[in-house]
Amino acid sequence: MMSDRANSRGAGIAVAGVTKRYDGNTIMADLNVVFEPGELTVVLGPSGCGKSTLLRIVAGLEPVTHGRILIGGEDVTLRPPGERGCSMVFQHYALYPHMSVADNIGYALTLAGLPRTERQRRIADAASMLRLTELLKRRPDQLSGGQRQRVAIARAIARQPAILLFDEALSNLDAKLRHEMRMELRRLHKEIGGTTIFVTHDQTEAMTLADRIVVMNRGCIEQIGTPGDIYHRPRTPFVASFIGSPPMNLLEATRAPDGGAVLPDGTALPLVERALRGDNEAGGARILVGIRPEAFVVRHDASGLQCTLEAIEDLGSHRLLYCRLGRQRIIATQRDAADYRTGDRLSLGYRPEHVTLFDAAMGAALTMPGFAEATA
Repeated sequence: MMSDRANSRGAGIAVAGVTKRYDGNTIMADLNVVFEPGELTVVLGPSGCGKSTLLRIVAGLEPVTHGRILIGGEDVTLRPPGERGCSMVFQHYALYPHMSVADNIGYALTLAGLPRTERQRRIADAASMLRLTELLKRRPDQLSGGQRQRVAIARAIARQPAILLFDEALSNLDAKLRHEMRMELRRLHKEIGGTTIFVTHDQTEAMTLADRIVVMNRGCIEQIGTPGDIYHRPRTPFVASFIGSPPMNLLEATRAPDGGAVLPDGTALPLVERALRGDNEAGGARILVGIRPEAFVVRHDASGLQCTLEAIEDLGSHRLLYCRLGRQRIIATQRDAADYRTGDRLSLGYRPEHVTLFDAAMGAALTMPGFAEATA
């Protein structure tokens, strides 16, 4: 088994007021986030949002312009990477092609001057955890992509770090291997403990791997929460539109004087007034009405939103209905067995507790859904 250090809860990480600039361009400004000991936290966001830069700053591979990095309560801002207790797994594996799997796993241990018997024990333990024992004598070019990724992870955990860092580590694998590796990483995290930060742009990886998700956009943190919080209770339109496949519908509307909401073509949104009731802001303010596709249900009366079906996407387990409501498009998940056709008029209903309202000008949530799941 791995040492007590590797099985401990690991060290907490605090990113305190970190600003990073490149050539006068601000990549992130006054960023503050805490990665809790023992948690697997996923940093999620689109390409160029600063998530990999944040990971490299934690690892010590990038200096900060301003701010501090604390690991286990100690200020490590000026410490080199080798003194931070972190191991990093990169997107491109970075294996030595002329070395065997065993030598790749143990290379950092050799550089650290560990005795041969201790190196062999750690290599064997890491290989066993990653199911590589039968492959220890092979070279990287004799392995599949998934096997090479497991070697890279084994090399990282053989150092018995307090912190594991993954930078888009599964992005080079095909869909089947990515699924297998996600399950492998969850199992591994439970087995060895430690604090893990996993950077990705893939929301499926984030939702299936994370204890908590940090959603980033343009160098800022949009929201931090559990996968359920992020999905069902987004705090900004960006989070609502970035999380979910397909994403949350965001309908442009204005507040009506009676507390309801009205679309640009004059359509009143049924039930939304109940979600807005009690808000004393005057009518006319621009809002966004957020409803997840699976929250819609096709009704057989005129009580819902009157839409025209423009396209159907059959995904096997369910179908997506692409509907036109005035100038706006609505995507609804079909749960019944009805044979709808393009051009049909549909009535889409939903319940007010499944609605999230956003201030269109400020980009902040005005209400949060009351149910953890959308069930019409």
